[in-house]
Amino acid sequence: MSDPLFDDVKELLDKEKGDEKILRQIFRAFENNEVISNYERNYVQKLAEKYLGRKPLVEDKQSIKKSNIPDVIISEPTSIPKSQIFQKETPKISKSKSKDTKMILGFGGAALTIIIIIAVMSSGITDVVPNTTVTKSITTSATSFSIETDSNSYQKKDIISISGKSITSDFVDLSIEKQDGTIVWAEQVKTKSDGRFSTLVIAAGSGWEKSGTFILKAQNNSETQSRTFSFTS
Repeated sequence: MSDPLFDDVKELLDKEKGDEKILRQIFRAFENNEVISNYERNYVQKLAEKYLGRKPLVEDKQSIKKSNIPDVIISEPTSIPKSQIFQKETPKISKSKSKDTKMILGFGGAALTIIIIIAVMSSGITDVVPNTTVTKSITTSATSFSIETDSNSYQKKDIISISGKSITSDFVDLSIEKQDGTIVWAEQVKTKSDGRFSTLVIAAGSGWEKSGTFILKAQNNSETQSRTFSFTS
């Protein structure tokens, strides 16, 4: 508990300054050695400056915003439609080959029939191999990166618990934005040894004045995940 912010939280609770619910949530996070978000640290710092006489921290707010706001790039899942179309067309090819074989059997000899059957079987085996490979790659990608919240709806000043898993990168860029694209919160978190990550967000402050549907987005080196939740101010 060497973080001076922890002492400020205790002193603010003792003096009954600030929002008790939020301060106790931050206090429990310190005790459990959980991640304290930048928004929570700024909340405590402002209260400490107002009620405890702490000196304000000098920060380059513009650089913080630039480093926290990720460039969201949603990759197009082009491989999935190709796989589905390929699977539907395969039976048609087999029927066409089967009809051609019957016609040749009526006019050709036994030797020619055997050659055609072997050719059809060989082409069928070749078609199956790439289809299996595509299925495996899609399954691996779906389980390597995930994001979730502890609820589907929140009210003003609620604590939003965010967690997820990213196997392919050590850092994950998180952001919450409104439907018009306005970003109300952003943070970069570090993953643990097993790829898991988590953080807390207070649903209050600039950008949280109106009710609506908000979008949580997460991005690592190569993947992007998102989910929505409702907010009531």
